[in-house]
Amino acid sequence: MDRLTAMQVFVEVARSGSFSATADKLDMSRAMVTRYVGTLEQWLGARLLQRTTRSVTLTDAGESCLRRSQQMLALMDNVQEETHRHDGVLRGQLRITCSVSFAYAQMAAAVVDFLQLYPALKIDLNASEGALNLVEARIDLAIRISAEPDPTLIGRVLAPCSSVLVASPAYLRAHGVPQLPADLAAHRCLSYANFGKSLWKLQRRDAYEEVSVGSHFSGNEATAMLQAALAGGGIAMQPTYLANPHLRQGSLEAVLPQWALPSMDIYALYPSRKHLSPAVRALLDFLVERFAQIPWA
Repeated sequence: MDRLTAMQVFVEVARSGSFSATADKLDMSRAMVTRYVGTLEQWLGARLLQRTTRSVTLTDAGESCLRRSQQMLALMDNVQEETHRHDGVLRGQLRITCSVSFAYAQMAAAVVDFLQLYPALKIDLNASEGALNLVEARIDLAIRISAEPDPTLIGRVLAPCSSVLVASPAYLRAHGVPQLPADLAAHRCLSYANFGKSLWKLQRRDAYEEVSVGSHFSGNEATAMLQAALAGGGIAMQPTYLANPHLRQGSLEAVLPQWALPSMDIYALYPSRKHLSPAVRALLDFLVERFAQIPWA
């Protein structure tokens, strides 16, 4: 059996902690995943994984093998890129990650357009709200929205990320339109658990207001809260890249539009400037140019 494929399977099992999830991710049967891992253990003469009915964990030998396997797979990616670089065609696979809401609103379409320019490339997009370890997950580029990105990573600003308070016309007809930030305390608010869950900060010129909102419905994913607002569930704080199309259509209305909410930036993050592959650099340059003129404005 192909040892590099066995390493790839083992690394994915170690990452996900599941043979079934690895089978789904790599589009192979669970039996084949088990066979690859077993063959790798035979080659090395050591048990790499402790298996129980509920979990899969690494042994000491597995920890060592994981590090070496990740290095080998990264080296093979580099060899492939170097081999094909002379013909000017970008090949291989890129792994990128971003939030679910940004994947839905912007990145999926951006990836399609990028692949039209470089059809020999493949891209795996991990849409996740969790903070992944880019090295362990073998992520080439992470798109993150933050006021203070991880200082251990190299960051490049793609665009500002502003937010707006929104509600459906039906909700505002039934409950009234807030005229001042303090009025929000009397409304049903939909909170994003990862940002400003119970304390909303607003600014108007030199005036600052902080309002403790009563959140009867909160979630850790922005598109879910967007759908709740569209359904008339209350007032939600939403990034403009999600809210603006609905504001233009009239399915949502801006609440307290004269008051500004804290702004953040959309970053492209990567582990190191060294060994930045031509494909990653091409994607990074493409995203910088694409978002220079904010498409959701």
